[in-house]
Formats: sequence, C-alpha cells, structure tokens
Amino acid sequence: MIPIDKTHSKTDLTDLINDLNLPIVFSHQDNKADIQNKLLALLRNKRIHIPDNFYGIKSKDDLILYLKNHNPKKMLSIKEKSNVMKICKSIIQYCKNDFDLTYCHYNTQKEIEDDMDYVKQFGDISSVRRCCRLLRNDVKMCGKIFKPLISPQLQKDLDEKNKIKKIYPYKITIRRSTPENKIILVFD
Repeated sequence: MIPIDKTHSKTDLTDLINDLNLPIVFSHQDNKADIQNKLLALLRNKRIHIPDNFYGIKSKDDLILYLKNHNPKKMLSIKEKSNVMKICKSIIQYCKNDFDLTYCHYNTQKEIEDDMDYVKQFGDISSVRRCCRLLRNDVKMCGKIFKPLISPQLQKDLDEKNKIKKIYPYKITIRRSTPENKIILVFD
C-alpha cells in the first residue's frame, strides 16, 4: 500500500483528482480516508492517463511520489505562519503610515527589505501578496519590487478570479438634469 502523506487535506485531494481528470467518483459526504482509499484503489488497479497539468505530474509514478511527499502547499507550521503574519502586519502598518519609519517598529529600510525577502517566499498567503503590492508605492525602496512566490494552483485560482472581474465590470452612469438640479445615478 502507498502511504499518502498526512499533509494532503481532503480538499487538496479532491482538487488533485478533479484537475487530473482521474476516474474517481466521490461525494461531499466522503471523508478524507474514503477519498484516500478510492485514490489508492485506482493507483493499484489501473493504468492512468494523466493530462498536462500545473502540478508537474506526468505519469503514475510522479503521482505516487507527489502523494508520498509533503504537500507543497503546506510549507509552514502554525508557529511559522503566525511569525510570517506578524511580519506582514508590521509591514502593512509601515505602508499605511505613509512609509514613515517613525511610526513603526522598524529602524531602517534594510530591516524591511530583509523581512520582505523572507516573507515573499510564502506568496500563497494573502497578507504576503498585500505587503508586496503596498511596498511598490514606497519611493525609498529605490525601485525594488518584491514579487511573491505563488504556487501554480493558487495562481490558477487568482487568474480565474481576475478573469471574472474583467468579464463583468461594474458600471455607474451619472445623469444631471439641469432644470431641477437633481443628480440621477444608474447602476448597471
């Protein structure tokens, strides 16, 4: 039997099955163990065709190796994640205070750069992406841009969200009627 690493959650496994188009039928009532058993039964019995995907899995052996190893999306322990969040809060505070070192716990720009170099590798956390986006407006960074490292799975989700935003833009029309001096707002 192939041991599936415990860091793979039920959601991660269902996403993997759906993204790889594996012939496994599961319901929302199935728990993690049920899904693992169905996945293991498929790996034991059948030859699997795996389409191109963003996981980098090309064969059945790659899939087995992916499931045996630590989940790449779960890079941080709870303690490490809380430390990253604390750093992000400090950087966001610095940005909200107009990039002034007087009103934050940082003493130099170098400390901020060092912290950003550390946290940018955890780009799957939304606060890290926000820090990177806010720091782009800091003129004291001398054009340094901190680009967060985002997993392919999350990048796919973010691209889909942006695509939906572009398809359905919000629209407001302002009409002024001069005789009554009234303003009419129309939301489409």
